[in-house]
Amino acid sequence: MSSTSEEFPTLSSVKDSLETLTREGSPQLIVVMDCEAPLELSTAIPLRGVAAVEFGRGSTRKISGQAICDVRLADRFMSTRHARLSVQGQRFVLEDLGSKNGTIVNGKRLPTHVLQDGDFIELGHTILIFRDNLAPCVSEEEADVAGLATFSPEFAHRRDRLKALAPSPVSVLVRGETGTGKEVMARCVHQLSGATGAFVAVNCGALPGGLLESELFGYRRGSFSGAMKDHQGLVRAAEGGTLFLDEIGDLPLPAQAALLRVLQEREVLPIGEVKPVKVDFRLISATHRDLETLVTTGDFRQDLYARISGFILDLPPLRQRREDLGLLVRAILRRVAGAGAGAARFGTDAALAMYRYDWPLNIRELEKYLEAALVLAGSGQIRASHFPDIVQKSNAERERTPSAATAVAKSLPASLPPQPLSAEDTQRKAELEALLREHRGNVTAVANAMGKARVQIRRWMKRYGLSREE
Repeated sequence: MSSTSEEFPTLSSVKDSLETLTREGSPQLIVVMDCEAPLELSTAIPLRGVAAVEFGRGSTRKISGQAICDVRLADRFMSTRHARLSVQGQRFVLEDLGSKNGTIVNGKRLPTHVLQDGDFIELGHTILIFRDNLAPCVSEEEADVAGLATFSPEFAHRRDRLKALAPSPVSVLVRGETGTGKEVMARCVHQLSGATGAFVAVNCGALPGGLLESELFGYRRGSFSGAMKDHQGLVRAAEGGTLFLDEIGDLPLPAQAALLRVLQEREVLPIGEVKPVKVDFRLISATHRDLETLVTTGDFRQDLYARISGFILDLPPLRQRREDLGLLVRAILRRVAGAGAGAARFGTDAALAMYRYDWPLNIRELEKYLEAALVLAGSGQIRASHFPDIVQKSNAERERTPSAATAVAKSLPASLPPQPLSAEDTQRKAELEALLREHRGNVTAVANAMGKARVQIRRWMKRYGLSREE
């Protein structure tokens, strides 16, 4: 690595003496947010093959070097030589180098710390997260398209498959908890599809039962009392574009039958008409409900489910993608603050509060709380006190709990109510069970059979509650 005025004087001397990581997995350090400049794009620093990472203050953000990685952050609260991350055996050890403001991990100032998956690190006013898996790169282009940017490997894989399908007419079913961004993802697909028609969003749960079919399929003037003029309906409004049916699981059975006919015949019959009208649109549906269970109970038509589920995208809840907080905050600030987004600043206490809170209502909740915090902060920093009591309480409770650091570091959803497995997860679990039996619990053999790293196999085993004895 070439020498610069900002380079650490110890780099050349430690290059030969430090060992590099050789274990399975592809760990990353993610620069999540510069609290003084939250519009700065989050960055992933791959650690495989790295002997050490040196952190210090620079005039701009700069990451250079390979075996010895020099990370400069434009953070006036950092020291020129702030901290070092080194490989010791199969562990990453973070060491403070006598910095003025210290190195803080999971809210506690520590001289040294062995990193665990999910650790939340504060260097000055810059927030980093350590993840023991491969994080995809995020480009400015992706970050500018709301919903596409992520450091979650599994979500990135699903997203990339969806992007490949976007130009096709394949129907898409988006599943996820309330507030995970199902409509945002549907709009992304529409945008990437190149369709010339409109994006028409319909909340199936909000349409009155008696008016549902007339609103969806249209009607002819005089066909019923109050029909004062012809109405084309929402399906025909999506001609040449995308029809997005949100909360499709709330459709009553008669409307399901009518929708099935539209999808089969690609035509609608408005109320009062005798001749059907041809329609051409892309269908994207969304639900937070378990449609497979509804099919089993007879509350959702099996043939309609087959029609709408050409490709299924499961959106993870926000609590399972905390490494994306910086990307999401950046996108939300741009949307709600407009030209004033560049003036937004955060206190590190606010960043820690956002990281520790479980966000039961997901991205929608984050957006509403940020919008209010911007107003309350005025021209000053957004602090934890600008968030609702429930967020502050969560932060305080974690501070009082002896095992708080471990709980935060792991960032595991195990303490939350178990969520039903998706169809993809159910299939993967069955495949894992079969391979574990076939290879008598040999994780390496299972990893080779599935074409995955051993660390990924172990992660799936933990998620699905499987053991080597399966």
